Amino acid sequence: MTAKVVTRHARAKINLCLHVTGQRENGYHLLDSLVCFADVGDVLHVAPADHLSLHVDGLLSEGVPTDGRNLVLKAAKLFEHPEGATITLTKNLPNAAGIGGGSADAAAALLAMAELWDQPIPDNVVQLGADVPVCLAPMALRMRGVGEDLSLIPPLPPLWAVMVNPRIAVETPPVFKALKNKNNAGLSEMPEWHDAREFAAWCAMQRNDLQTPAIELAPVIEQTLDALHPSLLARMSGSGATCFGLCESAEQAEILATQIRAEHPNWWVVATTFS
Repeated sequence: MTAKVVTRHARAKINLCLHVTGQRENGYHLLDSLVCFADVGDVLHVAPADHLSLHVDGLLSEGVPTDGRNLVLKAAKLFEHPEGATITLTKNLPNAAGIGGGSADAAAALLAMAELWDQPIPDNVVQLGADVPVCLAPMALRMRGVGEDLSLIPPLPPLWAVMVNPRIAVETPPVFKALKNKNNAGLSEMPEWHDAREFAAWCAMQRNDLQTPAIELAPVIEQTLDALHPSLLARMSGSGATCFGLCESAEQAEILATQIRAEHPNWWVVATTFS
């Protein structure tokens, strides 16, 4: 009898807008962010085993820990009675890239383990990271507070995009530390968007408050944004260094991605869709 294998996809999380609206006494920053997910991500396979183990493969697996530091194993150990499982994580997303790769992996692990072990998802998943709750339901949402306050938004129009990472890792804490103003206004009212151009125009009136401090720490981010400028909107996601450019069609996204790959062959570049 073939052992049960559960597969989950961990889609990249994109902060289309990210406003930092305050900071709690415990140090946690308050956000108001419009989040969506790309049609590209890591892949997680889990199967029953005598003990818990993690194997990481894929083109972007270098440097990814396979011990207790990995959020996938931390997620598995949150279950009340964790059983054994062999976990294989295929890394297609760059690390420390502002696209929630680790959080998406953790969320995929929670969903996969819940199915494999026939257990409910634990209540305390936010301890794994502020982005884990939104990654459990990968859809466009407004994310407020420290990531726990999730609400529906008007439907996104079809969005094509190019995602670019200049192959550098940017750690989140130094970016927040470099942010000068931590009490900014939240997102403006969200209308009904009819197409990508209309949506990009609304997004252009919003911000990513972490973009400027991230550029100060990693100036190549500005070069990345410049490479995306033929798009409707070029912006950094999360705390960087991944940036995205919104496009009006799949063809335009592919053309832009091809152009950037030719000019920067060492960068990570993908044409994708957002939803």
